[in-house]
Amino acid sequence: MAAKPALKGFIGVGVMGSRMARRLIKAGHPLIIHDVNPAALKPLVKLGAKVARSPREVADQARIVFTSVPTPPVLRDVALGADGIVRGKAVKILVDLSTTGSAVEKEVAKALAAIGIDMVDCPVSGGATGADKGTLAVMVAGKPQSIAAVRSALAVIGKVFIVGKTPGQAQMMKLLNNMLSTSALAMSLEVFVAGVKAGLDPDLMADVINAGSGRNTATEDKIPRAVLTRTFDFGFPIAGACKDIGLAIEECQAMGLPMIVGSAARQLWQFAYNQGGGKQDMTTLVKYLEPWAGVTVRGKAARRGK
Repeated sequence: MAAKPALKGFIGVGVMGSRMARRLIKAGHPLIIHDVNPAALKPLVKLGAKVARSPREVADQARIVFTSVPTPPVLRDVALGADGIVRGKAVKILVDLSTTGSAVEKEVAKALAAIGIDMVDCPVSGGATGADKGTLAVMVAGKPQSIAAVRSALAVIGKVFIVGKTPGQAQMMKLLNNMLSTSALAMSLEVFVAGVKAGLDPDLMADVINAGSGRNTATEDKIPRAVLTRTFDFGFPIAGACKDIGLAIEECQAMGLPMIVGSAARQLWQFAYNQGGGKQDMTTLVKYLEPWAGVTVRGKAARRGK
């Protein structure tokens, strides 16, 4: 009879973390969890998760700890702070599912390696829908033996792509992916606003673009699902888009690359954020474009619901 999976830790159960943790629990992986928001813990407790009062308490009980946190400073504190993972008695592998950039990933990995804890750099892509369905793109960099130790758990949340052996490489892959995705959404929304201004039907625009060379994930999924319907419920905030594209451009510019198109897209995202849109769904970016054109991008589904 196969041995029961050992207790694993999961720190950060927000929009993405909660969904990944839920899949792990349902796949038979017992979890001890921690989050600064007590309300976020309750649904997972109902599924059988144990609760820890701090990252250190998680790392005291779990050999493998997953993190899914929002920013580089939070990762640094969770991993290396006074009550952080670094002080745990049981932890041997930290799997970071966050998108925090390669600089802090390398910093944390170096500090943990000094006391014998391996870091698996493991950001994910695919949004809340992908996290629910277990179809995320899981980008991984780290020691082969540590990746092997966590690969079966990672397979529960998505398709695994090993992109390197050094923490930071997967972060760079994720940032480049997100820069492309956020730039494509920004450009696609500009196109739809321009088309409606010219008298084109937005539903027909989507059909034409998706049958031609302009199609992308924004025109195939985000815009038909959340913009043309005016539901704006893709599940990722403007603040997150600003963070991701900003980190990507900063790291590319540090390598001497100008990132001209990406920088232009970043300006648009930052404009929406500065207008108070940080907590709004990323698909609401269209609302900051529409007033300039004096139009509303509204598909048939939304018009029927008026």
